[in-house]
Order: sequence, then structure tokens, then C-alpha cells
Amino acid sequence: MKASEYREMNPEELIDEMDVLRRRLFEIRTQAVTEKLEDPSLLTKIRRDIARIKTIIVQNETAEAAS
Repeated sequence: MKASEYREMNPEELIDEMDVLRRRLFEIRTQAVTEKLEDPSLLTKIRRDIARIKTIIVQNETAEAAS
């Protein structure tokens, strides 16, 4: 998902999405260990999506604090 799509979500949706991505990351790591992972780039993509969400959450918090 793109950062612009994450910015349109409210904070509760962002947290829910991050939880889903963390669970998915755990599943993919498990597959990687057992050598059943078909697309190794998924690890990087999901980690980056989690980082995007964390960044947007912090940006929203600082914008609220500045207001």
C-alpha cells in the first residue's frame, strides 16, 4: 500500500493494519526458516509498510501536539 493511502486512514485503522502486517511478517519469517517462502521480497515489502505506518502515526501525533 502507498503512504498516501495510509495517510487517509484514521489512527485506529492504522494500528489495526500494523497488527495485521506484524502477524503476516511473523508468518513469512516462519516460512523463510522452513524454506517454503516463494517470494523473499515479501519480507522487505512488509517491513517497509510497517515502517510507513509507524512514521505516519508519529507525524499525526506531532501534528496534534503542535495544534
